[in-house]
Amino acid sequence: MKRTIEDYIDVVGEEVIARIHRRARRLYHRHVFHLNSTFQGGGVAEILSRVVPLMNDAGIDMGWRILHGNPAFYDVTKKFHNALQGGDVEITEDDTKLYLEVNEEFASYTHIDHDFVFVHDPQPLPMVRFCAKQQPWVWRCHIDLTQPHAELWKFLKMYLLRFDLVIVSSEGYRKNDLPIEQRVVCPAIDPLSLKNRRQGADEVRSYAREQGIPTDKPIIMQVSRMDPWKDPEGVLDVFMKVREKVDCRLVFCYNLASDDPEGISIYDRVQAKVHESGLSKDVLFVLGNNDNLVNAMQTLATVIIQKSIREGFCLTVTEAMWKAKPVVATTAGGIPSQIADGENGFLVDPHDLDGCADRVVEILKNPSLGEKLGNAGRESVRQNFLTPRLMTDYLDIILELVE
Repeated sequence: MKRTIEDYIDVVGEEVIARIHRRARRLYHRHVFHLNSTFQGGGVAEILSRVVPLMNDAGIDMGWRILHGNPAFYDVTKKFHNALQGGDVEITEDDTKLYLEVNEEFASYTHIDHDFVFVHDPQPLPMVRFCAKQQPWVWRCHIDLTQPHAELWKFLKMYLLRFDLVIVSSEGYRKNDLPIEQRVVCPAIDPLSLKNRRQGADEVRSYAREQGIPTDKPIIMQVSRMDPWKDPEGVLDVFMKVREKVDCRLVFCYNLASDDPEGISIYDRVQAKVHESGLSKDVLFVLGNNDNLVNAMQTLATVIIQKSIREGFCLTVTEAMWKAKPVVATTAGGIPSQIADGENGFLVDPHDLDGCADRVVEILKNPSLGEKLGNAGRESVRQNFLTPRLMTDYLDIILELVE
């Protein structure tokens, strides 16, 4: 059955739902358009798959389209992604030429006659140049812009200047050298989705058996793409330090996004390191290819870690907190927007392996501490990081720019 916005009343309360309807009625018959580069395998697609149907249920005509790129294009945009997050990447003239050509071609057969346009992340950013812009355009950036590659940032700004607003996920991402308005809007998760609904113990055990995961030891888990910025090799290093003090297992619950060509090579590298370490029996890999499975893995975990070096916001942290799991995460990017150190989780420096391991051990040796952190984390997500709040933020922005 199609979900309605009223289904969220028991989670967020009647006033939040009424607030959405009050805003939405001022936008009846307005057409809003979202554009990104993949329909599955990443946080952007997951957010849009929840927000767009609910906006339509509230009475707004909201659509969603996917940029059509070839493998070479996604190789280039992954380089752009890494460069914007501070990676030492060489951007060539051929890279920028292909990037623009794909966007220009897509614009030639994509008619944007909507009242409002959201463009997500760098892949479709130049579309604003190749379309006849006659409405407000917003660039919604989901990645960490703390230290972007200087030349690439200069190149992209030529197109960003055409936008009416830039949305980022953390105060630290605002750019003083970008002379257009910037606003912070934190992402959110859908509490009623298959990934975030409550699962019973029998269902969780069934998935564990199916994936070959024994439950006789505590389980440390990272749920992320196989991506260098998620530092899966660092996760393995932390695990080896934890095992010196507590007998436990490590599970990598990973996915592979269609617009991320690096994933397979990173996965192979981590597998090789596990084999060399002799820990194959206690380091397990689960391809999180469906939401029920990811939910079960997060529910199964004793401690969730997020060893990111750079991070836009990190919805997997949000998901873990919603499941009342204790989280040990780095201070990268938008993660501190979610975790108050020592109150609803633990924060550590991205490069502090010992500190991360010590926090994990502290939780494993003190289950009541893990329970306290987990419960506080769930409540903070309920208050701040659920889909209805994100809908309200987007509605406010649309209203501001169209009225």
